[in-house]
Amino acid sequence: MPKSDYLRAKEAEKNQETAITEALRLTSAQIFEVIKRDGEEELRRPTTSLIWSGIAAGILIAFSPIAMGIFRAHMPDQPWRPLIECIGYSFGFLLVILGRMQLFTENTITTILPMTDNPRRCGPQVVRLWSIVFAANMIGALIAAMVMVWAGAVRPDHLAAILDISAHVAEIPPLETLIRGIPAGILIAAIVWMLPTAGAAAFWVILLFTYLIALGGFTHVIAGAVEIFTLVVNGDIGLGAGVFGFILPALAGNVLGGTAVFTLMARRQVIAEV
Repeated sequence: MPKSDYLRAKEAEKNQETAITEALRLTSAQIFEVIKRDGEEELRRPTTSLIWSGIAAGILIAFSPIAMGIFRAHMPDQPWRPLIECIGYSFGFLLVILGRMQLFTENTITTILPMTDNPRRCGPQVVRLWSIVFAANMIGALIAAMVMVWAGAVRPDHLAAILDISAHVAEIPPLETLIRGIPAGILIAAIVWMLPTAGAAAFWVILLFTYLIALGGFTHVIAGAVEIFTLVVNGDIGLGAGVFGFILPALAGNVLGGTAVFTLMARRQVIAEV
């Protein structure tokens, strides 16, 4: 075989091998490693970066109840309305997750994976990050609520619909809020687990699974905090009732679902490989 033909054959073989490699899905162990390294990077982020990213996430997640309120305001009260209305719930999550902002419930899996390998070193770092991000998300959610109610950032009919949606959230008993928070935590953790292999489909992964959270009536602590703070700022409920009746139970449920359930299950399936 002439040398030029030999080189072309080798190049074609190399290209074929590259195409096969790119077509292969990441293994569970590889996904685990990607998320773990992402978590290690998050644990090293400066406090200032975490604060501002967390505040931004708390503000932007408000577009979930805002979009739902807008949809509700323009639709008749029919049994099929939630099927359309709940699509709006995904808007805030798309902004926050695709924008790579600090959302507390995402960190229930990304930062826990490094801690499973080195709990003594990573444990204090996880507590630091969780505390900063959760507080920053709450500040952002409160700012968003004040802007909606006091600054008139949304139309009166849209605000009325947002308050109506929020009132239904506030009526859920604390124990039920906690239990409904577990599936929400699992679904958010599942989104984080799927994103490394989602590629261009990341938009649809986030859209569909957060849509399921809304349609299923599951409770998400950050998005729900915007609704609770909107009621508080509007004078419909007290701050204590909102915090102890919804925010803390939803927080416990999300952590339980995202950390104790999904993360441990994810680690158990790859522990022999990593």
